[in-house]
Amino acid sequence: MIKPPLTLYLAAPRGFCAGVDRAIKIVEMALEKWGAPVFVRHEIVHNKYVVDDLKDKGAVFVEELDECPTDRPVIFSAHGVPKSVPAAAQAREMIYVDATCPLVSKVHIEAQRHADNGLQMIMIGHAGHPETVGTMGQLPAGEVLLVETVDDVAAVQVRDPAKLAFVTQTTLSVDDTADIVAALQARFPAIVGPHKEDICYATTNRQEAVKTMAPKCDAMLVVGAPNSSNSKRLVEVGARAGCNYAQLVQRATDIDWRALDGITSMGITAGASAPEVLINEVINAFRDRFDVTIEQVVTAEENVEFKVPRVLREPA
Repeated sequence: MIKPPLTLYLAAPRGFCAGVDRAIKIVEMALEKWGAPVFVRHEIVHNKYVVDDLKDKGAVFVEELDECPTDRPVIFSAHGVPKSVPAAAQAREMIYVDATCPLVSKVHIEAQRHADNGLQMIMIGHAGHPETVGTMGQLPAGEVLLVETVDDVAAVQVRDPAKLAFVTQTTLSVDDTADIVAALQARFPAIVGPHKEDICYATTNRQEAVKTMAPKCDAMLVVGAPNSSNSKRLVEVGARAGCNYAQLVQRATDIDWRALDGITSMGITAGASAPEVLINEVINAFRDRFDVTIEQVVTAEENVEFKVPRVLREPA
């Protein structure tokens, strides 16, 4: 059978970021050091394949600390946790390891610094997302006000318009966030922003690669989980950048081949918590059906690496 030709554009960078890589290593090193089971509060990263792999190695995933026994180590996910969580672990005399991404920790430190200077915080983020919950939980209730959209900015009620600062979730759409920041600055001219943008390098780089790739593609797939904020943003960015069909898939089995009938060019990228093995699985599924020519779309080089906590580098 003659396969139809397909140019497959592969975004670079794509897939794992340094924070995700570090978080997974932390769970693996904890299992090596303390043996199974090791408990993890919330999915360590938002990817079912990764979570299932760690479960097979002896990790037990729970939603709340009170589901963990006190005699086993617990790890906090890459998304960060409210201050009350490590405080509760200490009160129960538990061994705990914080796998919060250092770029999320930077936002936590910023929020605390602004609060210490007497500023009320506004956070740009998604309600209920664990990173948002963790960042808002760095300060007492009412000290961090959440806005998700430009419309929210018009409605937000602040204590003192002259004493405000803002932080953002690290995995947002760069363009959408710029619009919300502009609205905040228009309504509250004295508002203080971060020294360096809170949206992380990996989110920004992956969105830039998609913007470059999307206009060349008949269709685009983002490999990632439905609860992954940065993966969902890549779909939105692709559609906005001119790709008529942009979809999120967890695995190759999720691909809707009928929707791709007649395409000659395809873009593939992956969210920051999707492993390369799943990207290769999707590429191979296309090779089974098309005569594939791969073209890399490289917009940035990444060489960021974060150290794991000292407790895991010391002998047991």
